[in-house]
Amino acid sequence: MLQVPQFGFHTTASEVLKDIDLHGKTMIVTGGASGIGIETTAALAAAGASVVVAVRRPEAAEEVAQDLRIRTANPDISVRSLDLADLRSVGRFVDGWNGPIHALVNNAGIMALPDLRRSSQGWEMQFATNYLGHFALTFGLRRFLAKAQGARVVSVSSSGSLFGPVFWDDPHFHFIPYDPLLAYAQSKTACTLLSVGIKQHLAEDGIVSNALNPGAIATNLQRHTGGLRTPEHLRKTPEEGAATSVLLAASPLVEGTNGRYFENCAEAPVVPSRPQLRLEGVPGYALDPSNAERLWHMALGFLGEGR
Repeated sequence: MLQVPQFGFHTTASEVLKDIDLHGKTMIVTGGASGIGIETTAALAAAGASVVVAVRRPEAAEEVAQDLRIRTANPDISVRSLDLADLRSVGRFVDGWNGPIHALVNNAGIMALPDLRRSSQGWEMQFATNYLGHFALTFGLRRFLAKAQGARVVSVSSSGSLFGPVFWDDPHFHFIPYDPLLAYAQSKTACTLLSVGIKQHLAEDGIVSNALNPGAIATNLQRHTGGLRTPEHLRKTPEEGAATSVLLAASPLVEGTNGRYFENCAEAPVVPSRPQLRLEGVPGYALDPSNAERLWHMALGFLGEGR
């Protein structure tokens, strides 16, 4: 497993990118104006990158972006509209893009919606937002990622993947009774499998991808769960939570690493069952190449139906 000895649980995003120059690099962060997305955007911009914040509510995000421009002394932080749950919005984002992309951080997400909700395409909302929207975005931007000649795609997954695999025969809960946590677990397992699928399908374009668990961070993500319940000593600050994202997006220490799963700025172990005391590691089904292949083709089918 890949270890980065100088980094660990409490490493911050700015520490990961210390002395790294990202001038001339263009990077996209979905959900980059809330939660750990703010600190991901801030660290990349402070290192000199041109950062595009892709969000569902651009007006509110513009206020955050303006604060970040001042904080990072980098005026090249822009906001673009993107609703991951709507393929039409994803298509508009892709159609409006021009130029190489050096890193795409698939960071946006929703968690544990209390009731079954469906996207405009009829898909379960967590699966649609967390996975299918990011799949469509990555696939649509493929030619621009290829132009960067070494682009990185980062998929923000979660320890939630330890609670369930992809429900192949009923991913949208037409038959399985809807459960908020199971739906979230499926979507985050799918996010990890996305990185494995990118390794299998986009490596010929020079694109690499890895997934990560950012850790337990108190953000708006937990608004449907009554707040963060993780014990204090196992929690991270938003800047600590963004550290692994920026490591995978921009650090030379992981150059060429592909199709793996990280947490605490190191590759995570594959675990045979869900840990009971501390949720760490990745289930084998989330890194399985055959599962990644099956999900890739399933997603292509859904995209075809959604057009």
